Amino acid sequence: MVDKILMPVAEARQRILEAIEPMVPERVALNRALGRVLAGNVVAQRTQPPFDLSAMDGYAVRSRDVANPPARLAVIGEAAAGRAFDGTLGENQAVRIFTGAPVPKGADAIVIQEDTERDGEYVVSNFAAGPGAHIRKAGIDFKEGTAGLEAGRKLSSADIAFAAAMNMPNVIVHRRPKIAYFSTGDELVLPGATPGPSQIISANNDGLAALIEEAGGLPFDLGVVADDIIAIQSAGRHAQDSDMLVTLGGASVGDHDLVQEALGADGLKVDFWRIAMRPGKPLMFGTYRELPMLGLPGNPVSALVCAHLFLAPAIAAMQGTHARPRVTQARLGRDLPKNDQREDYLRATLVFHDDDLPVATPFEVQDSSMLSVMSKADCLVIRPPHVGPAKAGDTVQVMPLR
Repeated sequence: MVDKILMPVAEARQRILEAIEPMVPERVALNRALGRVLAGNVVAQRTQPPFDLSAMDGYAVRSRDVANPPARLAVIGEAAAGRAFDGTLGENQAVRIFTGAPVPKGADAIVIQEDTERDGEYVVSNFAAGPGAHIRKAGIDFKEGTAGLEAGRKLSSADIAFAAAMNMPNVIVHRRPKIAYFSTGDELVLPGATPGPSQIISANNDGLAALIEEAGGLPFDLGVVADDIIAIQSAGRHAQDSDMLVTLGGASVGDHDLVQEALGADGLKVDFWRIAMRPGKPLMFGTYRELPMLGLPGNPVSALVCAHLFLAPAIAAMQGTHARPRVTQARLGRDLPKNDQREDYLRATLVFHDDDLPVATPFEVQDSSMLSVMSKADCLVIRPPHVGPAKAGDTVQVMPLR
C-alpha cells in the first residue's frame, strides 16, 4: 500500500491539470504556426485539386479510342500546368499534356508518354488506358468547406503545408503560456561563473527553459535566488505577468528549504506536496497570487523527470491539447529487483528492432544527481509501487524522452 502521506503520481498530475485553463486564442501567420496548437478548426477555402488534372506527362485521350492498341491519334494541341487546352477532344484525337495540367473536355484517360511513339502531328498509343487512367479527380484531396485540421491539433510541417493548400494564410491558435521560473540555493552559480569553494554550477534553469520550449511554452528566467525569505518573495512577485510559476529547489523540509515559508507568507496556497515517486518526491503544487505554481525538486535529474511528468502536461493543457505523457511498451533489457512504495522512473536506453518491441535497458546507476545518465537516456522505465522482481525480456511501460 502506498504511504498515505505521499500522493500517487496519477492523482498529482490530475490535480494539476484540473487547475489549468487553456490560453486565450490568437491569430498568427501560417509561417509562424509550427508547433502551435489550433484553437479552432481549419476549414478549406477551396477544393483541391479544383479540376481534373493529369498525374503524368503524356497524352489526354478518349479511352475507347485506345482500347485496341496500337492506336493512331491526331495531336490537336497541348496542355501544361497553368495553361489549359481550350477545346474539346473528338474521335481519334489526343492532346499533349503535362503533369498538373487540366484534363481537356472530352478526354477521360491519360496515356503516359513512355507508352507512345510520336509521329509528327500524330501519336501512336501502344497500350490501352481505361477510363480515369492517370487522372486526379477534382476534390480527391479535399473539398471546399470541409474541416481539414481540427481544434487541439499541434501543427506539424505537413499540417502547415495542408493549411496553405486550403488557402489559409493564417490560423487561430492558443497563446503560448509564459512560464516564469527560478532556482533557489546559496550554493548555486550560473554557467560560466567561477564557483566558490562550496558552490556548484546550476543546470536547472537552462534545462527547464529547453523543456518549456519543447512543450510549447515561453520560458521566463528569473535566475538563481539566494536562500532568503525576502529574495524568494521578490522573485515570486516578478512572475505576476506570467501564466505559471515554477520554482526549483527549496520545497523540502530542511532548514534552508524556504520556498513554502516565503511564498506561503505572500499568497501561496499549497494544494499538495510530496508524491510517491522516485526521483522527485518533494514536488509541490498550489496557487500563488492566482497563478498556478509548481515547485520542482532542486536535484537536476529529479527536476527534469518531474518536469516531463507534470510541467509538460500542464503546458499542453494550457494550449488545449492532449495533456498526458506518451507511454508505450518495451522489452526489459536487464533484470530488476522488486520495487518499494514509490513509483519508479528509471533512466534507460531504448534500442529498436524490426520484428519485436524495442528493448529498454535501465542504467546500472540511477543516482538522481547524474545528468550524464539523464542525457544518455532515451526513455524512462516506469515501475509501479510494490511491483515484484522483473526479468530481462519482460514487457514494461516506458515513457520516451526523445
